[in-house]
Amino acid sequence: MSDAIQNLCDIYKSPKDPDMYLYVRKTEGLARVPEALLEKFGKPSHVMTLLLRDGRKLARVDVDKVRAALTERGFYLQLPPPKEDYMTQINQQNSKLV
Repeated sequence: MSDAIQNLCDIYKSPKDPDMYLYVRKTEGLARVPEALLEKFGKPSHVMTLLLRDGRKLARVDVDKVRAALTERGFYLQLPPPKEDYMTQINQQNSKLV
């Protein structure tokens, strides 16, 4: 299988959380994703197909981490940013009000 096909992935969005995404190899689909994870994730909604190549920038994750997870587990789950970051921002805004 060529490198391009090997690094072609589908990205799915969770209906339960707008910031949760699931990356899987295009050639494997959701076959290697555990059933328990799919239940928590909700019915996956296809967002896009993407070629994971060297130097590619992704919004919240390193492309090498995604490729490694696809090789090891067959999927990569992108979780929402930690709430702590959000609370820190609110705290900073509140301190300006005092």
